[in-house]
Amino acid sequence: MIRIFAIMLSLLLAAPTISASAQAGDNTTNEALADFGNIEPDDELIDVQTITDAMLTTSQKITELGIRFLLNLVVCWILVQFFYFKKSRRRDYYFTFMIFSSAMLMLLYIMGNVSVGVGMTLGLFAIFGVIRYRTETVPIREMTYLFIIIALAAVNGLAPVFQVTDVATNPHYILEMGNVGVLALVNLLIVILILILESVCASNNTTTKLVLYDRIDMIVPEKRAELIADLEKRIGVKINALEIGHVDFLKDSAFIKITYNLEDGETNTINQLTKAKRYTE
Repeated sequence: MIRIFAIMLSLLLAAPTISASAQAGDNTTNEALADFGNIEPDDELIDVQTITDAMLTTSQKITELGIRFLLNLVVCWILVQFFYFKKSRRRDYYFTFMIFSSAMLMLLYIMGNVSVGVGMTLGLFAIFGVIRYRTETVPIREMTYLFIIIALAAVNGLAPVFQVTDVATNPHYILEMGNVGVLALVNLLIVILILILESVCASNNTTTKLVLYDRIDMIVPEKRAELIADLEKRIGVKINALEIGHVDFLKDSAFIKITYNLEDGETNTINQLTKAKRYTE
């Protein structure tokens, strides 16, 4: 009991000393603030809330959306028109890529400007997943371009275009041309990369074709030369190599994958299709 009373008495005696030290510390802080940036000692410090109070005006929002939408639309049109459609000639995917790109950009732009819960985000991706697995298999080339378009829509829809200025006095947004230039450079690099890869692939004119062959007695290794000669006569191409695939003894047929060279300017866009309903002009 005596020990507790002694501790309390020591604290009471030390209180004036602590108060004086705190007051001296406050005076030192005020003097430092007065010397830093001509801030008055009694002024309130700028906090994070002051910085985030800046809001985009209606004209700035329209300008931002226009820049994002037009840049994304032009770049996707270049990719689809001059790279994808030039070889595939599939108008169904042409329509799909252009609409999907614009819709994805709008979705990501809205999600980036509003507070969206994790549950809603997962629900949106679940919807896309259900749509994906209820449709037919997408070829590899089409799937690659689809992922490129999604990536471009994400970059063009979420990359910063405006930035806050005059934080200390009047925080507001201004259009930062440096951000716009970086965004345009990212899109340009993607276009250049695809241009290089498509040029490299175009230099290799070897392609493949699936053939449903009806003479099943010719697929044995002993008759490989006769098989190649028969296929070249019936298809009209010079075969470089072939592979025997699925064999159906009930229907006396087999799938054969042949490899041959294309003529200059010739394309083969449906080489892996085996059902008529999977091809749409």
